[in-house]
Amino acid sequence: MHIHILGIAGTFMGSLALIAKQLGHTITGQDHGVYPPMSMQLDEQNISYTDGYYRKDLPQAELYIIGNALSRGNECVEEILNRQYIYTSGAQWLSENVLHDRWVLGISGTHGKTTTASMLSWILEYAEHNPSFLIGGVVENFGVSSRLTNSNFFVIEADEYDSAFFDKRSKFIHYRPKTLVINNLEFDHADIFDSLKDIQKQFYNLIRTVPNNGIIIHPQNNTNIEQVFDMGLYSQQQILPTATLSLSDNGTTFDIENNTVDWNLLGEHNMQNGLCAIYAAHHIGVELKTACEALNTFKGVKRRLEVKYQTDNITLYDDFAHHPTAIQTTLSGLRAKVGNENIVAILELRSNTMKSGVHQQSLVNSLSKANKVLILKPEKQDWCVNTLFSKNSLFDSVEDITTELSHIKYGHFVVMSNGSFDDIFNKIITKLALKS
Repeated sequence: MHIHILGIAGTFMGSLALIAKQLGHTITGQDHGVYPPMSMQLDEQNISYTDGYYRKDLPQAELYIIGNALSRGNECVEEILNRQYIYTSGAQWLSENVLHDRWVLGISGTHGKTTTASMLSWILEYAEHNPSFLIGGVVENFGVSSRLTNSNFFVIEADEYDSAFFDKRSKFIHYRPKTLVINNLEFDHADIFDSLKDIQKQFYNLIRTVPNNGIIIHPQNNTNIEQVFDMGLYSQQQILPTATLSLSDNGTTFDIENNTVDWNLLGEHNMQNGLCAIYAAHHIGVELKTACEALNTFKGVKRRLEVKYQTDNITLYDDFAHHPTAIQTTLSGLRAKVGNENIVAILELRSNTMKSGVHQQSLVNSLSKANKVLILKPEKQDWCVNTLFSKNSLFDSVEDITTELSHIKYGHFVVMSNGSFDDIFNKIITKLALKS
């Protein structure tokens, strides 16, 4: 079958494209603003796509999968509707063609989904379960963000964002997990949810799909998650135990039931992610000892405090920050490792929630561990960023930011964005190379 994917370079849709190709389908796609790592992954898999949503580029296909970034008014969407072509959402296609007869391990929550799903996939691989997976990032241990195997186990990042313009249910409603992780729960996605209660209703719909021989894994004393359970709980629970994180020669270490994880990841949030992955794997029979051994060899995920460039004096990181809590945990983890060394946070307010101004004060607090903050002023916003940050922290262009960075002689430069940030890494690296 020829399947054409609109929004093919998104983290979910790009991963879906790889699985559809593995099933033997011919895959093409369109997107706007394609950038690494997804562009590289599509190129490596010889999946062809065009840049832009132009009607003239829309091929004759047997099925069109439409990403949730597209809506009415888009040239290609209008053409599909007018010609009455067959179309569906990515989440529904995956459910009907891949997940319906497998043991699904779903990783949900506001933060840490990609990292936790990556950890779990690697644990299952290490334990020789050969899992299938679909994750919103490229897992370093695998080199891809998705794959399809003959294993009964399928690990998926279970996102609460809506499925498509014609299906406003959260994507995770389609997945029907038997093992479900709810890592945390906060208000996010202000463009489609009006309140935390709206999100909690979607999570309640999700937990209603978990069978009574399934399990829901979650942290202790999380009021927002417990309020979801108060609406009705039909499955077993696994409440995560507490653990203590400390620094090690590798990075950080923690113990769980007389087993040790000692890895190069930083921060309490990654320990939490690791605990979720350990107990999700344990639900299908992986021993805790084996799970911890696997995490000791976990390499991480691209764009999660990933080192992009290093000199004697400067280390440049890429981090997929999209929410104040994620920013705070990343910077706190780095601060614990580097002590009093200079940290420069470079931030693009790109997500709809960040641009809406819902988290104004928490955004300021989240950056407190950085010695210096550089923010690209958003072109469209509903609030005045100038009231929160001094003019020395606000910049009109990436070029202005890179010029400012070129005057800083040492430190840890953390670029935080869930987009391409106008090719900022190549521009920073060019400046650093010229300076050296």
